[in-house]
Amino acid sequence: MALSEAVFEDFEDHFPSMILRLGAEGFVGELCNGFRLLMDCEKGVITYESLKINSLLLGLDDMADDEIACMLREGDLDSDRNIDQFEFCILMCRMSPVLMDGSMQWMWMSSSEVCPPIIHPGVSTA
Repeated sequence: MALSEAVFEDFEDHFPSMILRLGAEGFVGELCNGFRLLMDCEKGVITYESLKINSLLLGLDDMADDEIACMLREGDLDSDRNIDQFEFCILMCRMSPVLMDGSMQWMWMSSSEVCPPIIHPGVSTA
């Protein structure tokens, strides 16, 4: 069994049920609460240091420094070595297999409805 399979074998994605129970705004509010638990209160972002200190809240008291750095890199979309609230919400949603599957289906359905077809010059559409 591959490591990724072992890690996700017992994973239960609770985000869809949270969205149903809380609604979209309530769910985003809970993500923001999670962000505030992990952030550096002075800087307003999740830093390496705040993640290391607060990793106990995640039940990850035995995490190695390189694992913490890897988590930070995974969520740091603008390469500033921190995770802001927007990046955190994106990261959390990316970690939900159900939300990602649903977003891909929505994207394909809506792109065919919303986006006009691409017309290449010199190609007949008739």
